[in-house]
Amino acid sequence: MIFNEKYEIMPLQDLKNLQSERLANLVKYVYKNSPVYKKRIDESGFSPSSIKTIDDITKLPFTTKDDMRDFYPFGLFSLPIEKIAEVHVSSGTTGNPVVSGYSKEDVDLWAEAAARSIGAAGGNPGDIIQIAYGYGLFTGGLGLHYGALKFGCPIMPMSSGQTKRQVKLMQDFKPRILACTPSFALYMAEEAHNLGVKVEDVSWDIGIFGAEPWTTAIRDEIDKSLGMLATDIYGLSEISGPGVAQECHLRDGLHFWSDVFYPEIIDPKTNKPCKEGEIGELVITTFTRTGMPLLRYRTRDLVSINNEVCACGRTAPRISKIKGRTDDMIVVRGINVFPTQIEYALLQVEESLPNYQIIVDRAEHGLDKIEVQVEIAQKYFTDELKGIEAVRNKIKKSIEQTILVGVDVKLVEPKTITRSEGKAKRVIDNRKL
Repeated sequence: MIFNEKYEIMPLQDLKNLQSERLANLVKYVYKNSPVYKKRIDESGFSPSSIKTIDDITKLPFTTKDDMRDFYPFGLFSLPIEKIAEVHVSSGTTGNPVVSGYSKEDVDLWAEAAARSIGAAGGNPGDIIQIAYGYGLFTGGLGLHYGALKFGCPIMPMSSGQTKRQVKLMQDFKPRILACTPSFALYMAEEAHNLGVKVEDVSWDIGIFGAEPWTTAIRDEIDKSLGMLATDIYGLSEISGPGVAQECHLRDGLHFWSDVFYPEIIDPKTNKPCKEGEIGELVITTFTRTGMPLLRYRTRDLVSINNEVCACGRTAPRISKIKGRTDDMIVVRGINVFPTQIEYALLQVEESLPNYQIIVDRAEHGLDKIEVQVEIAQKYFTDELKGIEAVRNKIKKSIEQTILVGVDVKLVEPKTITRSEGKAKRVIDNRKL
């Protein structure tokens, strides 16, 4: 369902004109209201009035997560705190957390983007939506909640966790839409199977899954195990939580709502624009946010972009599923390795289950090593050593051909690896770098 025809199917030239107008207004707004951006624009040597078209966006300075930590907590806000309606925080492993401030208008914008996303996934007003993202400082739960209210979906605000109860209430309430992380969806599929719930008795027809990278192989596994259409949603609290981009039912890229969030794809090493279809770092500019607008925010997510009109009729450009991140690379013996590459390789092997963990360590001789722990079906743990070794070698070969680095593979029985009710922790790096 197309929620907002004016913007979702806007002719491409009209969309570009709107983007140009909004960029010019944004630069004037931040120059007036943000001391940080005023200083940077002055240092860049151009006048805000010189920004005329969307092509002028490359004149603007980048914003990074380090900037948000350096100006913690409210230094990047463009409104005084008393005019901020909500504050959200994304967790980090080091330093200050990343804080994002939303005005009331920004919350309305967030709801609009999330509502479009529910419609793009195939939802209809009146569909019950079970939201199993966490609520609170994390933006996942509230983002879909606001969108569902605007879209007209009755809401089951479950939050994350309580897996058995999630399955029980799914059976009782019959929600059509499930929203959570893909790893939690797999966990619930496993729990439903343990409770004797048959695939045909699962009420969920549509999944809206995000907050962590996941491959098409994981998507296929969710489709099969829950009998649903699993779709990818993209968002980040710095920009506007979930709903920045969303797959439609055709699942041929995530529609990026570029009338409000402008995407650029750049080479992370040279900072120059990538050609259409090339993988690069996603950079986002928020056109209409007022509480904490951002100029050219470097997300560190690696994607490609397709600007062709989708067969669904939407003219919004489409980004690919996340291919990796510039900051969660595992550098092993000088080679860049992304966890999603290993996931892809694993799921090419039919014996492996979609539960794994990557452990990186440094041996006494100083060489890095990777151990991949993989769950495989119980039937493969037989008395025949040759059989289990054949499976191990098959998985090892698939991974090594993909990442071009030698790995150790440890096969473990089903349910051995710790399950996640939120974001899955796929990588444990024990090196003292």
